Amino acid sequence: MKKEIIAMLLAGGAGSRLNILARHRAKPAIPFGGIYRIIDFTMSNIANSSIDVVGVLTQYKPLSLMEHIDNGKPWDMFGRTRLVEILPPKTGEASSDWYKGTSDAVYQNVAFINDFSPELVLVVSGDHIYHMNYAELIAYHRKKRADATVCLIPVPLRDAHNFGIAETARTGRIRTWIEKPQKPPSNLASMGIYVFTTNVLMKALVTTARTSGVDFAKNVIPQLLKEHRVYGYEFNDYWRDVGTIDAYWNANMDLLARDPEPKIANWRIKTNLHVKGEIGDRPSAYLGRSARVRNSLISRGCVIEGTVSHSVLSPGVRVEKNATVSDSIIFHDAVISSGASVDTVIIDKSVTIETSARLGHGTMKINRRYPQHLSTGITVVGKKARIAAKITVGKNCIIQPEAYVKRNCTSGSTK
Repeated sequence: MKKEIIAMLLAGGAGSRLNILARHRAKPAIPFGGIYRIIDFTMSNIANSSIDVVGVLTQYKPLSLMEHIDNGKPWDMFGRTRLVEILPPKTGEASSDWYKGTSDAVYQNVAFINDFSPELVLVVSGDHIYHMNYAELIAYHRKKRADATVCLIPVPLRDAHNFGIAETARTGRIRTWIEKPQKPPSNLASMGIYVFTTNVLMKALVTTARTSGVDFAKNVIPQLLKEHRVYGYEFNDYWRDVGTIDAYWNANMDLLARDPEPKIANWRIKTNLHVKGEIGDRPSAYLGRSARVRNSLISRGCVIEGTVSHSVLSPGVRVEKNATVSDSIIFHDAVISSGASVDTVIIDKSVTIETSARLGHGTMKINRRYPQHLSTGITVVGKKARIAAKITVGKNCIIQPEAYVKRNCTSGSTK
């Protein structure tokens, strides 16, 4: 079956900077915005751009991601000419091994690409929040007669050292490319989105592999710049890399702004609401007589009898009478019991906060074990954890999955 273009979606990242949120799931599978997963945004961009063959390259803890993507039906990618295929590493074969990097993952799946003989290959990441019509990117690539096109976005110069940085000519052609420079020459940062002319990509993957290169930004793009036409496509809309706890929390809070930048209602984002083992859909959210809700996203199946302000609640969350939730992100089926108080906390699935417990209260102290992950006051509670009645958990704390916390946790501690 021949296709004009296919997409290769990189979704194998471990998400280590997201700490316990990525302990039992791949980063793209983390819930976002109540009912979605992070990967839904890229999957929906692909579907809405009329690209109907996608290879999803998984590796780290892929089960929940595979269940979520299923057969592609939620994105209308199911049928004789439409396909979503999960492509895990083919360990044990002589020519394959665990994916060592972004380009290596695609290199190990060139047979999948060859099955469709595409003119172009779109390579995207599954861990960003944004809306893009890839048809415009592809049209730009063709107009410039490019061999490769890299999506670029202006970032504050103080943050540019975290990205691959490009300098471009007036024509848009990339003149220089530096991966995570200490002194960035410009503020045009790579978004990790690429369009390649297929024959150029195939040769570059082989050459890169022979020199032990494994990464598009570090190896493939610098190699192509030497003898090929590589252009930058500047994107100036909302885009967030949610690879840290701060960035993830802020992107969720962006949804609650008076004029939110991520206008999800207009983005046609699709998701898979089916939960393995559940029969039937969740009922509508219920707000009791004592409920007070301000500027929040409340998903289906939630029962609110307490106070919720400036927070994002996934399906099935219960907030009992006299409980308060503020500036927080609560995943599926968590229970905030009567009298409990939750402030600036990310709570994973099936967590129970018992009566009159207080989370996110105390002095500001950086997390002692993970100072690079938690320093701005956000506390994170792992999946299926339980906080005992009347216990206080401070700021910048980490509560491990399935932990039962029976003693107070001072700010900056890990339990």
